[in-house]
Amino acid sequence: MITQMMVQPSSWVESGIQISKVRDLYLFKFTPDLQARLDRLNENKKTEMLTQEEEAELAGILELDRIFTLLNAKVIAQS
Repeated sequence: MITQMMVQPSSWVESGIQISKVRDLYLFKFTPDLQARLDRLNENKKTEMLTQEEEAELAGILELDRIFTLLNAKVIAQS
């Protein structure tokens, strides 16, 4: 197990998440602002330009992405 600093994924639930209807299913996705932030952090990571705070933020957003990928897969599987 690796210890990693991370911004709590729940900090984006109120402002960074939306539920969208896709083929009669309601799925979780990031708002355009949170998606843009994730894209920007990923680009900066490629060029090794992330601060420690940004690394923690990226880790939190990626964890939230994994959670929503799992939840969306379960919603799709049960339809």
